[in-house]
Amino acid sequence: VIAYTLGDGRKVKITFKAQENETEVIETFDAETENTIELQQQGWQAILDNFKKYVEQTTI
Repeated sequence: VIAYTLGDGRKVKITFKAQENETEVIETFDAETENTIELQQQGWQAILDNFKKYVEQTTI
């Protein structure tokens, strides 16, 4: 679990769940008021997508 508070006080929690040969990533965040929920979800999803690409390209 990764949990942190953004500068404006909103909280973010990221949970990693092992599922056989995969990992499920669940991200929960407090929404802000400037952008729609959909736009915020797209932004967080883009971050997760880039993280996935990075992890898949990294060799151990």
